[in-house]
Amino acid sequence: SRGDLMCAGDAPAEVADQFEAHVVWMHEDEMLPGRPYLLKVGTRTMGVTIAHPKYRVDVNSLEHLAANTLELNEIGVCNLSLDRPIPFDAYADNRDTGSFVIIDKRTQNTVGAGMLHFALRRSHNIHWQDVRVDKAARADQNNHQPGVVWFTGLSGSGKSTIANIVESKLHTLGVRTYLLDGDNVRHGLNRDLGFTDADRVENIRRIAEVSGLMVDAGLVVLVSFISPFRAERRLARERVEAGEFIEVHVDTPLDIAEERDPKGLYAKARAGELTNFTGIDSPYEAPESPDVHVDTMALTAEEAADHVIAALRSKGLLD
Repeated sequence: SRGDLMCAGDAPAEVADQFEAHVVWMHEDEMLPGRPYLLKVGTRTMGVTIAHPKYRVDVNSLEHLAANTLELNEIGVCNLSLDRPIPFDAYADNRDTGSFVIIDKRTQNTVGAGMLHFALRRSHNIHWQDVRVDKAARADQNNHQPGVVWFTGLSGSGKSTIANIVESKLHTLGVRTYLLDGDNVRHGLNRDLGFTDADRVENIRRIAEVSGLMVDAGLVVLVSFISPFRAERRLARERVEAGEFIEVHVDTPLDIAEERDPKGLYAKARAGELTNFTGIDSPYEAPESPDVHVDTMALTAEEAADHVIAALRSKGLLD
């Protein structure tokens, strides 16, 4: 079928899902390591994430330069991780099965292109280990369905306050929970990350993985992060099964959030002491169709929490 590859029996193509490759970035928006893109090799299209560049190539001197991302027309060497194995050849051996283009999942625009070098050794040596106790067994023991309740909104919108109240109410109902809060996680797991767009993407990628593991453990995990980009929130949703992800938009106008400014961050951002701050000099992409919309101008934190609990019941996450 479309995308399949026929090979000589004595010279089969290699099959892998992780590669080193040269990447040429072709879009004015920088490459964001960890963001899910699409990769097309021949007629086959699959999901891909790109790691931080090993180095960027100076096109004039061919010098290898340190880089955290790639800008328009820059070339770098990166590791690629696909969502499924593909047959391939190194570009040096076969241009047709060794070249690719990178596509933005949302706009379908081509944003990059590249050449495959070789499969990473871990692509062949790491295999999925089956376990005897699975998610269904853990959920049955907990007497409730697992899932992710993802709170997104501007700094100062009230996400953490509402998430705390929701967790308290769920705890009273006997639901096994865990709350992942943006500030708390940056003290440990994500303490190495800053606030550039690339670091924000990696911040949410890690939390999406952690929350997915917690769902597999049978828990209801509450996630309270600004999570400013739709693409990464979509990644978090895709990490779990259908019906297990509830996106809650804690909607507060920027001027009200700035007026509250409980941590003094907006004041620092306005004074130029804090860069890449969401809502000031870094964008916030509000959910287009959240599962739950919380208008903090109309609801108190307690009422908002009750609204979320009611939504969890209506969506089948709670009995």
